[in-house]
Order: sequence, then C-alpha cells, then structure tokens
Amino acid sequence: MIILGRIVAPFGVKGWVKIHPFGDDPLSWGDMPQWWLAEQTDAPAEAWQGIKLTGFREHGSGLIASFEGVVDRNAAEALQGRYIAAPREALPEPDADEFYWGDLIGLGVVNQAGEALGTVEAMMSTGAHDVLQIRDGDTERLIPFVAAYVLDVDLTNRTIRVDWQKDW
Repeated sequence: MIILGRIVAPFGVKGWVKIHPFGDDPLSWGDMPQWWLAEQTDAPAEAWQGIKLTGFREHGSGLIASFEGVVDRNAAEALQGRYIAAPREALPEPDADEFYWGDLIGLGVVNQAGEALGTVEAMMSTGAHDVLQIRDGDTERLIPFVAAYVLDVDLTNRTIRVDWQKDW
C-alpha cells in the first residue's frame, strides 16, 4: 500500500473529514473511487479497509473528503488519525523525477564517495520540502529530498545517490 495522507479531524456535522496529504497533487486522488484506511502505516494488507469516496475537494488551504456510510460528525470523529492509502496499481504513474513515498521506503542510500549511509525508513514533510529519514543501525540521518542533495533515484537498483557526507 502506498500511504497518501492522514485524516486529521472531522469537518462540519455531515460526516466530512479534513485530510493532511503526504506529497504533491493530492487532488488526483479524487479519481480513485475507493480509498483504503488503517490505523498504522505498517498495517498488514488485511487491516486496510476499503471505503467508497463520495466527495473530495479543496477547502481554503486544505482538503476535505466524505465517504459512503459516514454521515455525521460522530462517524467522522471515529476516522480521525487513520492513514489513507491505495494499492500501487490503483495510482497513476508519476511523472519523470517524481516518486511516491512508498516507492522510496526501503531503498539504500549512498553518497558520492560510494559510502552506504543506510536505508530509507520513512519520509516526512516539513512544509518547505520532504525529508528522507535514513536508518543505519543506531544512526538516523535526515536528508532533505531536494535536488541539491538527492542526485539520483534508481528504483530498478533500489538506491538513492546523495551529496551528503557520512559524518554529517
């Protein structure tokens, strides 16, 4: 499952919810007739529950959504905190030099000197840009996912080449 975002709060009294998207172009999710929800990002496949999307739009600077069977604020509150995902095959192909966060998780990270820096454990959004969370044993590195530091993403060989020193 590719994690797309998270339900952060109910919106209004008719069952709508506020959405915090992870990544760019969340409005394209409205083309999917069904979303999948779970309480944890690492939930097993059978824990993801499909839910039919009945409404999805921008509202001010945020996003709101409604689902079949979620008709009041109490039902919307029950969804608060759930992660939104979709199977990889349900998503449109990203443009060149664009990646789904889920495609980056688990990739090995090496610097220009060929030193292994670890494996991408997670991604996070800081508002200004996305950040790779890299784990190498007990060491965690946070590398901004911007062109100045991320030189190449090779999904075929499952590696990311970065301009980053091992001792930073």
